[in-house]
Amino acid sequence: MADSLRDGEMAPTSAYPYGDGGQLVAAARAAAKLARQVNIPLSEINLSLPQYRVLAFLDEGGAAPSDLAGRLSVSRPSITALMDGLLNRNLVERHSDPDDGRRVTHHLTGEGRSALARADRAVGERLLVIGAHVHAGDSNHLIASLARFGEAIRAAQAGGAA
Repeated sequence: MADSLRDGEMAPTSAYPYGDGGQLVAAARAAAKLARQVNIPLSEINLSLPQYRVLAFLDEGGAAPSDLAGRLSVSRPSITALMDGLLNRNLVERHSDPDDGRRVTHHLTGEGRSALARADRAVGERLLVIGAHVHAGDSNHLIASLARFGEAIRAAQAGGAA
């Protein structure tokens, strides 16, 4: 197989299962472009992508700022500024930890749940519109693949790899 490779080409390995990495590079670039496509409908409902991510994480249950910073891969000062903005908009609320008075947790408010539902719908509709341009207008395959990728991210996080 190595004899049939062109200069600069890589043989398929576990690191590059697509030979030269072309499909992997295309997927990486698509992920970057997808982030922009998610931002478009979010901006129309006055949410940023980081705000949306926080609301989605808090939908799974309350969290301390340090936990959110770790899950979002941002600094503690960044999460503080982000949370302050969401608090000011009444999308989240802050509660003292009953076991440790120095610690606080953040939770979604009813308004925060409504904002998250609007954001989920807006982003979902955008994905359907984009996905309709392949598979003869049937975006179900792409949506299912993206949902599976979300499962992979959660599994990697649970295993400490993400």
